[in-house]
Amino acid sequence: MAAPRLFRVILPVADIERAADFYRKVFLDDGERVSPGRHYFDCGGTILACYDPVADGDGDRGQWRLEFFYFAVTDLDAALERVRSAGGRVTQEIKRMPWGERMFYARDPFDNRISFVDATTVFTGTV
Repeated sequence: MAAPRLFRVILPVADIERAADFYRKVFLDDGERVSPGRHYFDCGGTILACYDPVADGDGDRGQWRLEFFYFAVTDLDAALERVRSAGGRVTQEIKRMPWGERMFYARDPFDNRISFVDATTVFTGTV
């Protein structure tokens, strides 16, 4: 049996336009508006779906609780600067973790926890 493949992650936001603008600037990619309250970004085969439930007519954001989203990038320093300039808040500067990843932690404008990892140091738990 093949392992399941993660193909979409829903990220709740309070303003779909602001979310699309933030991630457009961070990812250097326009993404795609797929409904009034959903904007998709392809992150290497997994879709980051910015989701504004009010704009989509589904109620409020109160039911959503998420933890960190990790994005592997080829230029970690540039990603950090893009997060800052797009209005994100860096909560931990770039550092090398005990498991070997070089990374930083941040919050997007909606207080969602995001992290960026140097793609050459990604650790998946396999030896």
